[in-house]
Amino acid sequence: MGEGVVWARAIASNTIGLCVVALFAAIFMNFFECDKRADTKYARKSIVATGTMTLFFVGFYLMVRFQVGVILIESVVARLAMIWIGVLMVVAGCLINIRGRLILRKNWSNHIKIYEDHELVTGDVYGWVRHPLYSSLILMFYGAALVYSNFGGFLATTAVFVPFMYYRAHQEEQMLGQFFEKYAEYKKNVGMFIPRFGKGGSR
Repeated sequence: MGEGVVWARAIASNTIGLCVVALFAAIFMNFFECDKRADTKYARKSIVATGTMTLFFVGFYLMVRFQVGVILIESVVARLAMIWIGVLMVVAGCLINIRGRLILRKNWSNHIKIYEDHELVTGDVYGWVRHPLYSSLILMFYGAALVYSNFGGFLATTAVFVPFMYYRAHQEEQMLGQFFEKYAEYKKNVGMFIPRFGKGGSR
């Protein structure tokens, strides 16, 4: 591994570490602000929640830590490109996730809930995709897989995490469609995880 790659990877690891700390701080803020609300109108537990997402994170971290599924990239240029692109993906995902949580605020819940004063949030990052919290996490995991050239992490994200996020998002959308008449139009204009360019989503 060239000196430039070692240097870049060290910077990438520190940056990813800061992003993870910031993300968990934002998640803690969500729990502190919303978990004890007593004005729940509708509630449904989901197997996909903060706990199971954290378990996946731990598994992903262990794959990276013990280099499970790492592929050898001999080209220094290719490795540097993967590292810097991956870091940008992780940072972008972290910023989008935190922004999404700040916009959602009191409407957030660990499981699936509708509150008495629940609002349908469709602006800001929710005007880009319907589930920015989930799509940003997917972006972060794929970015980390690039940084560490970990094909195992890429496969795990694709085969486990993405389907889990789709399952959770689908559960939420069934509920939101029942309580908000405007949700059908919002869903038609705004992509689930990937922006629909050219559409006039709610902004």
